Amino acid sequence: MSKRRGTKAKGYSIAGVFAVCLVITCALFCRASANDKTGDLPPNPGLKVYLPREVTVKDSDLSLGQISIIRGNVSLAARANKITLGRISLPGQKIIVDRHMVLSRLACNGIPASKVTLTGAKKTTVKQQYRIISGDQFIALASSFIDANSPRAPTSRWHPMRKPKDFAIPGTAKDLKFSPRLLKSNMRNQARVEIALLSGGKKIGAREVILGLKYKCRHAVAKVDIAAGAVIGIENVKIEEKLSNYPEPAGWKPPYGLIARRSLRANTVLRPNMAGPVKSPIVVKRNQNVVIRIERPGFLITAVGTTMQDGKAGEYIKIRNVDSQRIIVARINADGSVEPVL
Repeated sequence: MSKRRGTKAKGYSIAGVFAVCLVITCALFCRASANDKTGDLPPNPGLKVYLPREVTVKDSDLSLGQISIIRGNVSLAARANKITLGRISLPGQKIIVDRHMVLSRLACNGIPASKVTLTGAKKTTVKQQYRIISGDQFIALASSFIDANSPRAPTSRWHPMRKPKDFAIPGTAKDLKFSPRLLKSNMRNQARVEIALLSGGKKIGAREVILGLKYKCRHAVAKVDIAAGAVIGIENVKIEEKLSNYPEPAGWKPPYGLIARRSLRANTVLRPNMAGPVKSPIVVKRNQNVVIRIERPGFLITAVGTTMQDGKAGEYIKIRNVDSQRIIVARINADGSVEPVL
């Protein structure tokens, strides 16, 4: 009898162990299946927040969902994604978001630090995506606009008085357009153009470009040092074309054949007062006897006169006739004789 009871007891023990093992296996299988659906997180997970080292965003208003990767409980993750972290107010501005700030903002929104696991960088640098419109682009737009709407001489062109500042456009701007218009200017030979920037039909900013009218002018420039009294020619002076605020004087011509009135250094731009014609020598002097000649086809009349002043060839001076003592005005000839003005 004792042998039978021992065998029966042993049989019940094996069946019980098998049943317990089956229950445990089913429980593990169900738990594994649940974990597969929730991303290897516990049945009631918290949040895992990953912070990268650097993030570039399009919007100026920052949220935790923009700068991090959030996983975990669906309702908590949805709430955490909308948590605000500040605003980028200036182009090129950078905002630093650290772990302490993240935990603080989560706690303020009802998500305690005990439910948050932070990974990644300790600090995240956040900057906004911008498109830069350079000052040179504004100048090109203004120049094209003024050329099409303001007539000018072929020898002139519009030149920027100063370069406008660059304009930074946020990455969220859409359908960007430029709208130029002419502003009133009280300055002669000057134009003011405003370039407005439109995004989605709304004005988001503007830049003003001031243009001055410049003229193409020729200038004589000393190629080498020129001594006072030296004759100006192609060997010591060159002609260059430059932009000027004033048009070229009418009848301008190279100063070849003139005399330098003072010493000129190389690369000096010659002004009208720096050179002049060759000075003619004095032909007659005061109180000098000269021949008065009146010559016409078929006859010649001569007389003797006395000069009352010095004179050069081509100049008009006063002459006293020796015979009649009359004072007349006469033109000096190159040979020293004079011809009265009749």
